[in-house]
Amino acid sequence: MVTGPIQQPSTVSPAARPPAARRPLLPGDVPALVRALAVPVREPGWRDALSHRLGPVRHGFAEHVRLTEGPTGLYAELRHQAPRLDRGVRLLTREHALIVAALAALQHAVERPEVAAEELHGRIGELLRALHRHRQRGADLLWEAYQADLGGED
Repeated sequence: MVTGPIQQPSTVSPAARPPAARRPLLPGDVPALVRALAVPVREPGWRDALSHRLGPVRHGFAEHVRLTEGPTGLYAELRHQAPRLDRGVRLLTREHALIVAALAALQHAVERPEVAAEELHGRIGELLRALHRHRQRGADLLWEAYQADLGGED
């Protein structure tokens, strides 16, 4: 017995989706950043390793922003194909600015020896949570855009 709408796979083939929709939502080496956190802070070069791991995450996120926000990016395509998703697109765009600022502030903090390791750990944890939420919201928006609600009740 069906008690709610039936979600069917999209009728849009993966090849017909915008290129950005076929790429990972957040490029960059976030797992390497997580691994860098596991290194004891007393290890020589801990901050340098952390700083080194932030670079690819910052560059990857900048590429994500470019692919999604550009005039031919994913968000423009979503607004064209599904105007009802405009609010979600605006939310993700605002999050981009916040995450870019958080990444820059974290990079600056890592390079300052007076910033305690505990503070860096806290900031990185907040950043990782923000990235996770952003990735989930982006995935949810894509799912909503490319799924067909066919309804259906008994």
